Amino acid sequence: MYCVKSSVEFEETIKKSRFIGILMPCYSANEAHQHLQQHAQQHLNASHIAFAYRIKLSTGIITRFYDAGEPSGTAGKPIFQHLDGKNLINLLCIVIRYYGGIKLGAGGLTRAYGNTAKKVIEASNVVPFIEYEQIKLELHYNQMQSLEYHLKKLEGEIVEQLFTDKINLLISIPQDNVSDLSKLFEF
Repeated sequence: MYCVKSSVEFEETIKKSRFIGILMPCYSANEAHQHLQQHAQQHLNASHIAFAYRIKLSTGIITRFYDAGEPSGTAGKPIFQHLDGKNLINLLCIVIRYYGGIKLGAGGLTRAYGNTAKKVIEASNVVPFIEYEQIKLELHYNQMQSLEYHLKKLEGEIVEQLFTDKINLLISIPQDNVSDLSKLFEF
């Protein structure tokens, strides 16, 4: 699985219609709807705002796509197919269309929306998705330096720390590295 770390925008004109593709990280359906409302406000004169998203939750991957008034299957589905085909997750892809006066037909619309999604994906920085696990640890003060050293090597980080007679920590570490850390520190 793959994801993106930052938003990217791509624009092209096809037979006088302006297509704006936007790809952005997104971690919940609620967040996706907030982004969609924001872009709807920014593009009040747009003819159509089609979208698709794939979001990984603990219960599985949720997906949704929407044609935004275009003929059924000509906008949202072609966008979604590129997200699904590239195994992308935790993102929202929006394609905004400003109608230019020339009808594209069902095939033309499908190609236009799909190609805009494809090009905005190609313009983005796609990186492998890494699942992190959060772990609570209790350490003695003399173990802290060793933990920090090993966390850095294992691409983990300290999320929270509380200093009392011992150090209580909440760390975040890639799931693939948890067993290596557990060999060094008991948890």
